[in-house]
Amino acid sequence: MYDVRIKGTCLIAGVWTKTNIYIEGETIKEVTKTVFAAKQTIDAKDALVIPGIIDPHVHFELDLGFIKSVDDFYSGSVAAVHGGVTSIVDFLAPVDNAEDLVKAYEKRCALAEKSVVDYAFHATIKDPKDDLEVFVKTMKTLDMHTLKLFTTYSDSNRRTYDKEIIELLKLSDRYDIVILAHIENDDMIVIEEDMTYRDLPRSRPPESETTEALKLAGFVENYGGTLYMVHLSSGNTLSALVERYPKIMHKNFLIESCPQYFTFTTDVLDKENGELYTFAPPLRSEEERKRLFELAHEIDTFGTDHCAFMKADKRNRKLKDMPLGIGGIEHSFNVMYRHLGDSVIDRMTESVARIHRLKNKGALKAGYDADLFFFEPEDGVRLEGNHGTSDYSVYEGLKGKGRITHTMIRGTFVLDENGFHERKGKRIKGGKNDG
Repeated sequence: MYDVRIKGTCLIAGVWTKTNIYIEGETIKEVTKTVFAAKQTIDAKDALVIPGIIDPHVHFELDLGFIKSVDDFYSGSVAAVHGGVTSIVDFLAPVDNAEDLVKAYEKRCALAEKSVVDYAFHATIKDPKDDLEVFVKTMKTLDMHTLKLFTTYSDSNRRTYDKEIIELLKLSDRYDIVILAHIENDDMIVIEEDMTYRDLPRSRPPESETTEALKLAGFVENYGGTLYMVHLSSGNTLSALVERYPKIMHKNFLIESCPQYFTFTTDVLDKENGELYTFAPPLRSEEERKRLFELAHEIDTFGTDHCAFMKADKRNRKLKDMPLGIGGIEHSFNVMYRHLGDSVIDRMTESVARIHRLKNKGALKAGYDADLFFFEPEDGVRLEGNHGTSDYSVYEGLKGKGRITHTMIRGTFVLDENGFHERKGKRIKGGKNDG
């Protein structure tokens, strides 16, 4: 006898199927139309049963030196649960040597013990001073398979330069890791003393993203390796990559984008509360947003870049002193499902798990963790709720496509008709999934 039988319209291998999901302990044991005995049967009724969302790009408790993002691993993960997110990938603090990498890992693990959802980490490197192969080997011993670098932020010594990027790409082939890159041309970014948030599009122009992305794609084509571009913001960048480097797209050059770039344009910066829409890379023009929609099928994954602050943290600051980042994890699925429909689901679940080496995550399959959520479709519903720490959400009040009513993580409902239930997340084991 199984512990739980979930009966409903389930997304199985990309197809909506009326079936049963049988769960034993934390694991899906069988997906079949056959009816077996179970201690508990839950009928999803008119709701869709969807694999738990995996957010590959969050910044909980991010220390910027002069301020920290306001969601810690507890409050951020509670917000995640209300958005059908069952797993997140956060980042270690940037370091330049293997010894400090271990320390950064241990510190992040301690912070993440508060998480309600399951979690993994990206290693993060800055202007490396150590042997890069030693750095990568150390990552692997810590069961990390993704490494983030920055092509900008030279002012805070976070930039990694071309020579080291090329070497890391070569190592990514040798050690089967993925290089993540925050891609902006450092030489084209200008932050003047008197700039305000309204100057963000001029401070960090779209050309800074496009030129740097094309350069790095050229490195991948010439030297090999696998590179994953985080938070692509401009449809013009995507168009240029597709045109110039079609052979490596979706194979060795992978692209993540975020809900904010599909939802807003630079116009919101002129609103009375425009400072609340500030992050890097910044918002782009309506023309670039339209191009994103036209080429949305070329995007491999969607993350949020969740990095929440309070309204007061954004107000009355010059650009050079403003914390850049917004929350988004609670409404990310609903926003993107309204924009792109069913096509977005794989790119927020199974593709994320595959690319980021998250073992037994991302699909409703036998042997996988029992992570899922119920989504009741409803046109015209307004997004509401803000279960994180921040006192605002740029998405609240916008149109959605339905309501998330239940969220299950490893066989336990953390959200249901009775509300939120406490639980403890755990570190996700790294590795490739079968198939």
